Amino acid sequence: MAAPSRREVLRLLAQLGAFILTRFGFWNCFSMLMLFAERADVKRKPDIQVPYLYVDMGAAVLCASFMSFGVKRRWFALFAAVQLAFSTYVSYVGGHVHYGDWLKVRMYSRAMAVIGGFLVLASGAGEVYRQKPRTRSLQSTGQVFLGIYLICLVYSLQHSQEDRLAYLDHIPGGEVTVQLLVVVFGVLALSFLSGYYVQLASQILAIILPLVILFIDGNVGHWHRTRRVEFWNQMKLIGQNVAIFGTVLILATDG
Repeated sequence: MAAPSRREVLRLLAQLGAFILTRFGFWNCFSMLMLFAERADVKRKPDIQVPYLYVDMGAAVLCASFMSFGVKRRWFALFAAVQLAFSTYVSYVGGHVHYGDWLKVRMYSRAMAVIGGFLVLASGAGEVYRQKPRTRSLQSTGQVFLGIYLICLVYSLQHSQEDRLAYLDHIPGGEVTVQLLVVVFGVLALSFLSGYYVQLASQILAIILPLVILFIDGNVGHWHRTRRVEFWNQMKLIGQNVAIFGTVLILATDG
């Protein structure tokens, strides 16, 4: 049996990225429901008031369903980006729950990156049988959002004690490795923001990001017990990083 060609491998990776990104809405809604159930036990309010919360989740599930079945994927990816942007904005201005500044940076930068991922998907990137030319303006905007996410990551590694300690305690090399990651993430951010060498930058990030998800985000005990991050909020953050990984796979293979 012949080994798959390079083109077939790249196509499979692009399909995997699209599969992850289009199913993100389901996980996000599930983790939000579990988070608000977790808060109900201690009588804490959800980020969004209940009547609007169900409308927001219904819109997210609807977009995820149509994207998953490939029905008008570009349009529903654009709707999903608008829905997530509106949901994030309402959560931020609502002020029902107090978060530390370092946690706000983690939450909202990842949400912005996922919005960027939906814009990349809405541009037509990652389509196996592309019937219409991709919309480069949408892809460029999505790449800028990913660049902002990486800048926030650099900022957290430099100025957030909570994030710095998470890396220092769970990766080998200590301070040298952290500073090396700062440089790498900074260079990758410049690539996404400028639009140059995006495919190469995505390939590098596609290698680093799974390690971050596994060893940093995946250390749920550290975040939940030591940093007092709600369990399901951390699971939601993990899901967001997985969705970002899906976006990076698309750009790395079909950028």
